[in-house]
Amino acid sequence: MTEIKKEYTNGELTIVWKPKKCIHAAECVKALPKVYDPNRKPWIIAEGADTQALKNQINKCPSGALSYYMNGEENQEELSLETKVEVLENGPLLVYGTLNVKDKDGKSERKNKTTAFCRCGASNNKPYCDGSHIQVNFEG
Repeated sequence: MTEIKKEYTNGELTIVWKPKKCIHAAECVKALPKVYDPNRKPWIIAEGADTQALKNQINKCPSGALSYYMNGEENQEELSLETKVEVLENGPLLVYGTLNVKDKDGKSERKNKTTAFCRCGASNNKPYCDGSHIQVNFEG
């Protein structure tokens, strides 16, 4: 099954959105409403903010559904980042940094962004959070 991936560019930077990873925390919409508007098609207008503002916001995406690359530069995904872990109250476990994640089927995936792991057990995309904690009123 191929993962859906959409790209939006401002000419200097390209935003990559992977909808299956999105937990709909709306941090992007709150931070840059001129860029992200779920009621608009396309919902991302990369020209709505400068490149540094886009980088700052994307680096705070709690699910890792948003990432970016600089146009004309080599793939930055190969960089290793310091790893840190944050527990969100009543939500997922956020892991920042470079990870190698192996799923239940043995498929391995390298992550170099923020990754949201399910803590409630209700996710349909385990081990990743899909926002189900909201529907099941998870507390923890």
